[in-house]
Amino acid sequence: MVESVRPAEPPPSEPPEAWAPALRLARLAIRPLDRFLRLQAASGLLLIGAAAVALALANSPWAPAWARVWQLKLGVSAGRFAFERPLEWWVNDGLMAVFFFVVGLEIRREIAHGELSDWRRAALPAAAALGGMVAPALIFLIVGPGGAGRAGWGVPVATDIAFAVGVLTLLGKRVPAALRVLLLALAVIDDLGAILVIAVFYSGGISLAGLAVAAAGLISILILQWLGVRRAFAYLPPAVVAWAGTYAAGVHPTVAGVVIGMMTPVRAWLGTGGFMASVEESVGELQRLPPREAADPHRVALVLQRIHRSRREALSPAENLIESFHPWVAFVIMPVFALANSGVTLQGLQLSEEPLRALGGIALGLVLGKPLGVLLACGLVLALGLARLPAGIGARHLAVLGQVAGIGFTMSLFIANLAYRDERLLAAAKIGVLGASALAGVLGLALGRSLLAAAPGAAVSADEAEAQVAREEGGGRS
Repeated sequence: MVESVRPAEPPPSEPPEAWAPALRLARLAIRPLDRFLRLQAASGLLLIGAAAVALALANSPWAPAWARVWQLKLGVSAGRFAFERPLEWWVNDGLMAVFFFVVGLEIRREIAHGELSDWRRAALPAAAALGGMVAPALIFLIVGPGGAGRAGWGVPVATDIAFAVGVLTLLGKRVPAALRVLLLALAVIDDLGAILVIAVFYSGGISLAGLAVAAAGLISILILQWLGVRRAFAYLPPAVVAWAGTYAAGVHPTVAGVVIGMMTPVRAWLGTGGFMASVEESVGELQRLPPREAADPHRVALVLQRIHRSRREALSPAENLIESFHPWVAFVIMPVFALANSGVTLQGLQLSEEPLRALGGIALGLVLGKPLGVLLACGLVLALGLARLPAGIGARHLAVLGQVAGIGFTMSLFIANLAYRDERLLAAAKIGVLGASALAGVLGLALGRSLLAAAPGAAVSADEAEAQVAREEGGGRS
């Protein structure tokens, strides 16, 4: 009879190499940061900090050095071939492609399994998103500048989900779960609309050769999927080819990130049931191993690899990638983007009529146009019977939703960089975005506190709040 191998006692709670006092000190130092990063509002707070740092440095004695940092050329060269771009370009066209890739993943997931999977559920957030894009654009075209300045009409159409969710989080139990779901669905459709605006209106002359290269990369991704390749890294080379081809074609390369994200499979191979069965089988195999084989690292590693594959395939590739990339997008890419694009030199800034009208058009579009468009569009589809309000949601909730949707920030700054080459107009646009987003956030918080009643039992203890944060860990989006 083969003797099964079972641990005589629970494994130690500390690594064998760790020195206990040092480990306790490290955990004590990391705990506040860990709690902060678990908060759904943490990404928005980090963005505010990054924008404040960029503004401070751009208006400090170190402003010239700060500007030179973002103009530092980086790239590769081999012989006569050289591809070098400023650091700012790598942030806006490179890192932001990853941001848009995650947006594409989330759009794909919502269409397959989320709020956009059924037209009845999607009708209300779709109307809210469309109204929240059309109204700000119209307001900008009415009060904004003419000529080249009219290109900024796309700046106020976008919503920054990190800040919007952050405001709702600060409102606590005044916000029902249905309102948060409605905001997330609105943001997904809003992102899709902003991507279409970028692809159609803010791309240069189209090169067929570049499109052919991009198509080759996308087709290669499809071939890998048909061959059943599951390793994410195998898709990196064709993804880079698609990104480079899109850039060469004159389309903004971040569009490639969205397309690749929306091509990612959203069905799990094993699922929860298959995962549990596979792990149970693997654990049973380990338990049945003779002592000599159980002590063989190679033999154990083979079983653990199967367990790792089962864990990976319990979720769809899209879900796995969202979970993997979300922290990097929320806490690295978006703050770096804010650092690179929020620095506006205010010293000696003179806003002539054209930049001032651009600033005013963007500010009015975000603060006034967004809530107005959301409310009018929602009212229209509800009156026509094309949609219905979720349980527990009323006109007051829609007013708060529209106001927090006026927080543009990340996407608005991104479109401003595409819309304006004139430094005066770009500076005015950035000031408009930053100021209007801050005002929309404050107004959204004030409206929420005045219009929405706190749910019974809203006051919770610190322990309960920490437990709630732990339960929500991993929730939300970038």
